Amino acid sequence: MDEAGSCASGGGFRPGVDSLDEPPNSRIFLVISKYTPESVLRERFSPFGEIQDIWVVRDKHTKESKGIAFVKFARSSQACRAMEEMHGQCLSPNDTKPIKVFIAQSRSSGSHRDVEDEELTRIFVMIPKSYTEEDLREKFKVYGDIEYCSIIKNKVTGESKGLGYVRYLKPSQAAQAIENCDRSFRAILAEPKNKVSESSEQDYYSNMRQETVGHEPRINMFSFEQQSEFSSFDKNDNRGQEAISKRLSVVSRVPFTEEQLFSIFDIVPGLEYCEVQRDPYSNYGHGVVQYFNVASAIYAKYKLHGFQYPPGNRIGVSFIDDGSNATDLLRKMATQMVAAQLASMVWNNPSQQQLLQFGGSSGSQLPQIQTDIVLPSCKKKAPPETPVKERLFIVFNPHPLPLDVLEDIFCRFGNLIEVYLVSGKNVGYAKYADRISANDAITTLHGKILNGVRLKVMLADSPREESNKRQRTY
Repeated sequence: MDEAGSCASGGGFRPGVDSLDEPPNSRIFLVISKYTPESVLRERFSPFGEIQDIWVVRDKHTKESKGIAFVKFARSSQACRAMEEMHGQCLSPNDTKPIKVFIAQSRSSGSHRDVEDEELTRIFVMIPKSYTEEDLREKFKVYGDIEYCSIIKNKVTGESKGLGYVRYLKPSQAAQAIENCDRSFRAILAEPKNKVSESSEQDYYSNMRQETVGHEPRINMFSFEQQSEFSSFDKNDNRGQEAISKRLSVVSRVPFTEEQLFSIFDIVPGLEYCEVQRDPYSNYGHGVVQYFNVASAIYAKYKLHGFQYPPGNRIGVSFIDDGSNATDLLRKMATQMVAAQLASMVWNNPSQQQLLQFGGSSGSQLPQIQTDIVLPSCKKKAPPETPVKERLFIVFNPHPLPLDVLEDIFCRFGNLIEVYLVSGKNVGYAKYADRISANDAITTLHGKILNGVRLKVMLADSPREESNKRQRTY
């Protein structure tokens, strides 16, 4: 969307293209009513900080608002706080439709997707080599609630490399840390990379990618019988145990870029993010990779350790010990694998849905829900004829959850009328008879992973508005 030039509302300061992204992530993208005046936007968003400009996207011919606006703040923390507090709010008592607020993409990024909250919560810092994770947490907890800290260590000696990262619960907290911490930490945002564009390197990876995932659904990664190395994790194995986790350390004699690291490890499904760490005292390449689940991490470790990139240079891959219990992780992995493979079978062949029902003719039981979030207990559904007060739009990655699992999840917030999937698409809808129940579902489930599937849950546009829109692909 080109929001500059003729799209801007009239008058006032108009920043150049370069200043739009200075500092990074200081612009917010708004989906609002076509009748919302600029004065209301200024009144509602000025409490969050210094507004440098507001501009409304308008039709080039009629000059009417398209219901889209941008607000440029002086600081990233101001924009992030505005997004956190205003997303889903109504701008005035007369507005019945909540607005949508996102951090706007950099104009130079070439991407048109929304910036995910998760991309704005991790910072990368340079620290004294004497720092422990507790020292790092103590230094940065003043800026907000910390989800986890980690220090990058030398694979051979186990010594700190003087590098680390901190993940906060909110984007505004990470932004505050970058803006206010001591300059010696050289704090920057550690963004996960998106899928890289087509390049000559993909020919080099293609053979290995086909060997890994073939032409089957990406979730069907491997069978346990094919991985004899798993025997080394037996808790009774006296030869010693290797700590396992979802995070991997990658070492190479030849330096690599973040795009190259992503291309290699995205061969295995479930990649969450990767980061390249620079060692000022050597020419080695060092990176950290994290997957959404331990199954992917284990497979990546044994598939890619020793992989030659570039040809002749073997990369070393090892687990980063995060203190997790190996037995519990393997039990989780087994459950994730079974649930994901059953879900994949149903997605590709709905006639096999009976596989997800246990207990035979004597009754059925919903598959166990695997997630790190706390879900309320199941509640009764509302009668089918109940008027719909709120409709939610659901996006699944990498595939939809089975309908019975989906219904089990969304009925826990009460007043659920119906949940259904769009045939052939990774999307669905949930209808509620109560707005509070719908908002509780969004708050609890948006961005979370259940049974290996990441959910995006947001308020759906009205059917009338959707019919006027160009169909979106996922």
